[in-house]
Amino acid sequence: MEISVKSLTTCEVAPDGCAISLRFEDAAGKPAAVRVSLNQVGALIMTLPGLLEAALKARYGDQSLRYAYPLASWVVEQSTDVTQRIITLETEDGSPRRSRACLARP
Repeated sequence: MEISVKSLTTCEVAPDGCAISLRFEDAAGKPAAVRVSLNQVGALIMTLPGLLEAALKARYGDQSLRYAYPLASWVVEQSTDVTQRIITLETEDGSPRRSRACLARP
C-alpha cells in the first residue's frame, strides 16, 4: 500500500519505548499513522539522509546540492567504550526542541 503524505502532524514515542508513531494527514485530508519498531527506526534514520540527498539531486539536477541545517551547538563525549567518541550535533528547528544527531567513530 502506498500513501501520499500531505503533512506530518505529530510524532510520538510508545510508552514502553519500543516504537514510534508518525501521524500525518494523507493527500485526501484523512488522518493516518505509521507505527515503527525501535529497531526499524534506527534503519530508517540511517536511510533517510541518503534518500533526501538523492531526491534533491534528482529534482534539481545539481549533484552539489545538500540538505543542511544551521548548527546550534555541538558536543564531543567519551563513549562507555574508551576507544570511541560520540559527537552530538544540535540544530534549532524553530521550536523549543532540538534535532540531534549522534555519531560514534573508533
